[in-house]
Amino acid sequence: MKTVATHTFRGSEGGAEHTIMIQAPGHIGFAEQVKFIERYYKEAQEKLGLDPKTAIFRRFFLSDVLNQAEAVRQSALADEREDNPVALSLLQQSPLPESKIAMLAYHIDNATLIKKKRLSPYHLLVEKNGKRHLWSTGLCSDAYDGQPPTSPAEQTKAGFGDAVALLASQGGSLKTNGVRAWIYLKDVDVFYAGMVESRRELFKKLGMNGDTHYIAATAIEGAPAHKNGLVAIDLYSQLDLKPEQVTFLYDPDYLPFRNHQVVFEYGTKIDYRDRAHLFPSGTGSVDPSLIILYKGDVMRQLERSLENVEALLRAGKAGLQDLTHLIVYLRDLTDYQRVGQYLDERFANLPKIIVQAPVCNPDWLVEIEGAAIIANNPANEGKTFPSF
Repeated sequence: MKTVATHTFRGSEGGAEHTIMIQAPGHIGFAEQVKFIERYYKEAQEKLGLDPKTAIFRRFFLSDVLNQAEAVRQSALADEREDNPVALSLLQQSPLPESKIAMLAYHIDNATLIKKKRLSPYHLLVEKNGKRHLWSTGLCSDAYDGQPPTSPAEQTKAGFGDAVALLASQGGSLKTNGVRAWIYLKDVDVFYAGMVESRRELFKKLGMNGDTHYIAATAIEGAPAHKNGLVAIDLYSQLDLKPEQVTFLYDPDYLPFRNHQVVFEYGTKIDYRDRAHLFPSGTGSVDPSLIILYKGDVMRQLERSLENVEALLRAGKAGLQDLTHLIVYLRDLTDYQRVGQYLDERFANLPKIIVQAPVCNPDWLVEIEGAAIIANNPANEGKTFPSF
């Protein structure tokens, strides 16, 4: 894996989107690793010509979140000044093979001013070209009152409930404006079922079901930065989203159309005038009937997972070459060397990271996720979309 990797997309109407991935070396202590990330993040921004105020979102993958989160919050990486708020996500997913910290950062560089406003400790509102984008991070019930519910179901309800209330205060809703969710659970083998049932019930009350639609999502093991937290949720919403901008991605030869067994979309595409954003959900090695393929064989599971992602992207007129980054969740850290070598050979320059994070079913040895951006010209098809 590269220590520092970047991806840039420049739209025809101006405005560039940048992804930066940095992973610290494992042979130095945590404080030195934080300094390493600070140094190379600054250098990456300088090379890309980015003002620090272009930062929108940063996710930190940590090896021991309860002991490390506060140090990150106190570092220059948090960069939480009143005139430059940034959505920060901190979770325990050890960066493999031996790092204590890695960072994924997202920047928007635009000719016109981008306005950012912190609505709460957990919600950042970003306005670009009159469109409002909401980045919500660290939604976990024990962050609010210090007395968290004891069950993952209740924490899921509380985390999503916070997002629902905030969206309503901005004139939006999860059903209309929610685009992409990330759900992190302690001990996913034990707590996943409770989270799913709670999410299904909440979505049902919001009018979201297998006959309407869900949102793209990843649900994976990852400890939140709260001692008693069992669940943490990150969410991206677009408050001015029009229904005609949204396409739900599937491929009947690889992944079926919306299935009542699952409570998420396999992928979502958002069209803008000069570009389209594609958000594949966390994807594993399954066939069109959602049967797990290649049990016990991590490499064949990895290949099939990538084939499934490629099929979702192809449904949105994109391909693996359009990925902005790749996150690989690995159940068994001893599989790292083979998986890492394969990814380095196939995606040499793509920002990517492998973390230790079991998937919701023990038979899944690996899951992958990412995002993609492609150039768009809807006028060729007689369509009209708003600017990004």
